[in-house]
Amino acid sequence: MKNPMYEVASLLLEKLLLLANLKLCSVGPGAVEEEEKHASYYDTTYFKRGDLLEVPRTLFFHFGIYLGDNRVAHLMPDILPAFTDEQRQIQQVVTNKRLILGVLARMASIRVDTVEDFAYGDSILVNHMDEAFPNKALCGEEVARRAEKLVGATAYSLLWNNCEHFVTYCRYGSAVSFQTDKFCETVKMIIRDQRSVLASALLGLASIVCLGLAPSTTLPTIIIPFFLWMAG
Repeated sequence: MKNPMYEVASLLLEKLLLLANLKLCSVGPGAVEEEEKHASYYDTTYFKRGDLLEVPRTLFFHFGIYLGDNRVAHLMPDILPAFTDEQRQIQQVVTNKRLILGVLARMASIRVDTVEDFAYGDSILVNHMDEAFPNKALCGEEVARRAEKLVGATAYSLLWNNCEHFVTYCRYGSAVSFQTDKFCETVKMIIRDQRSVLASALLGLASIVCLGLAPSTTLPTIIIPFFLWMAG
């Protein structure tokens, strides 16, 4: 039986996304996507236990640790473990609603899925991070054992505890996210660029003109450009 709190949260999120003209699938992949996913094939004979698997997504890369027997351990944002302990329900493929609510609630689970469910039709890179990581990779059996010990619910942070932190800890002994580092560097560049001060000030003045003079418009117009100028 589904938890009513989860149902309410899911319904609210779906309504908000519909208002933003975003299509949200409430039951998982569509028929066409499901057919494409099942039609895809991954030759797992090339994978070894403890390999770090990497698949491209729209805006980022997703990572997992291969455990053998077509199984991959990976960290996924997921709200459902907060509402139920029913493993059969939790183990179902994470839908968009569950994932987004997990990100917002900062909750996740380290789960084991098939290679097909993990990759979801995308190409797979194997141990591609070995070239960039300064630490030498641990032996495959140790990597897999670390991943298996961590399976279960965990806290989630987009910047400080994501799927990349999980796999780098398992394979190299140090939780690092190059994607997070790159994002932080980009934010620093924006803050240091003094043109951002002018842009934020102009946006603030535009909000005052459109919405009127009020604390909710005036204070951000003053405070945000000030802090950007000081930080730069």
